[in-house]
Amino acid sequence: MCGRTACSLGAENLRRACAYRDRGGRRRQPEWIQAERYRPSYNKGPQSSGPVLLSRRHLQQDADSSERVLMDMRWGLVPSWFKKDDPSKMPFNTSNCRSDTMLKKSSYKGALLKGKRCVVLADGFYEWQQHSGGKQPYFIYFPQTKDAVDEGKEGDEEWRGWRLLTMAGIFDCWEPPAGGEMLYTYTIITVDASKDVSFIHHRQVRAGRGAAGQMPAILDGDEAIRKWLDFAEVPTQEAVKLIQPTENIVFHPVSTFVNSVRNNTPECLAPIELGAKKEIKATPSNKVMLGWLKNSQEGSPQKKENDLPRWTSQFIHSPSPKKTSANILQQWLGQEGEPAAKKRKA
Repeated sequence: MCGRTACSLGAENLRRACAYRDRGGRRRQPEWIQAERYRPSYNKGPQSSGPVLLSRRHLQQDADSSERVLMDMRWGLVPSWFKKDDPSKMPFNTSNCRSDTMLKKSSYKGALLKGKRCVVLADGFYEWQQHSGGKQPYFIYFPQTKDAVDEGKEGDEEWRGWRLLTMAGIFDCWEPPAGGEMLYTYTIITVDASKDVSFIHHRQVRAGRGAAGQMPAILDGDEAIRKWLDFAEVPTQEAVKLIQPTENIVFHPVSTFVNSVRNNTPECLAPIELGAKKEIKATPSNKVMLGWLKNSQEGSPQKKENDLPRWTSQFIHSPSPKKTSANILQQWLGQEGEPAAKKRKA
């Protein structure tokens, strides 16, 4: 399953990181719909809001279906047919939707058949490995290149920052029975865990039933994203073929600090050494970011885009072209030491 994510880019950089080519081959950035509602987070759980990509045609009927927009939606799908006046009264959890039942369960089937497909954006997601001593959290994400340490300048055509994890989702729009503002919500589609991370997602067999571990359905590459979002050109039957496990991910252990969703600092996804007596200490650069987060809570909510907590080169000093994904993450956080990104061998 996927029950916790991180998405720390500010609104404008998130838009740059989602650049794409439209049907005519032109390079574009998706337009934000109510960007002021978006809040970056290192520790995002269900019922919070998160950024998603969707086709503009869902909002504007005469729009090109290949055109993309960004919206901040609430995590945990509320079907349009839900009759109660409070969406929190949903009797079951809809933060995840299993791929093998998404065309069977009424909560998802209607929205999916209507083409309400979205891409959920994140730096990565967290998963907990059960062991005799408790649970060990891991941060899971796309492999990163050395370019990820530098976002580049705003005028640059290519985004050179962190490669966002792009997860397949379903969204719906619920209107309160008594009237009022429409509520957009989403669920993350899950598939059987890939071999690389199956040991993290291992589930014990209960009462003779096997319960395979689940992970998000990750869309790897812009072509997969295009097909998933363009509901007018790609019918449901074709789109669901994209929902497959991927091996193109890496991960590293993180502190149990992330266990509490109230904790929202870079420490949540900083790599640690398993078995070490002490976790990696914060460096001056990390303290700068931590200080910003503290100050941002005390200051005005209308902070400028440049002040938003994000991975930026202002915290990076001497990037090396030979760094692994976890090393790059450490550079972002201003960390020292080299716990390598773990990738399970076959």
